[in-house]
Amino acid sequence: MTENKTQVTGASADEFVAGVEHPVRRQDGLRLLDLMVELTGQEPEMWGPTIVGFGRVHYKYATGREGDMPAVGFSPRKASLSLYGLTDAPESAELLARLGKHKTGAGCLYINKLADVEEAVLAELIRLGYRYGSTVIHQA
Repeated sequence: MTENKTQVTGASADEFVAGVEHPVRRQDGLRLLDLMVELTGQEPEMWGPTIVGFGRVHYKYATGREGDMPAVGFSPRKASLSLYGLTDAPESAELLARLGKHKTGAGCLYINKLADVEEAVLAELIRLGYRYGSTVIHQA
């Protein structure tokens, strides 16, 4: 069984976000750091070189593959903000309909900038995603 490529690194999430080159992505990343700490009650951890995660979830697939991942997280990528763990809960579809300008795909939520979405709805997606990711057994 191969080990997951994306592991907790011990690097500073604050330093990573502060070092994001694009000024809007950096500001949005700083806001997401604060929001996710507040809503999850967890301190951020760097997963690989670019993912800021909150909480840890152990998953095991029917194939036997298993590993750990953040319950929720984000990455301020060049093209957009990638948010993880916010689209898995069954109730997230209704919230996504009210979020504002976004895209979804491969379990991710993509936002160009936080100004494009309703922050209260995003906050509820974070709460829901964290609760769902922290309590539901991940199996596929």
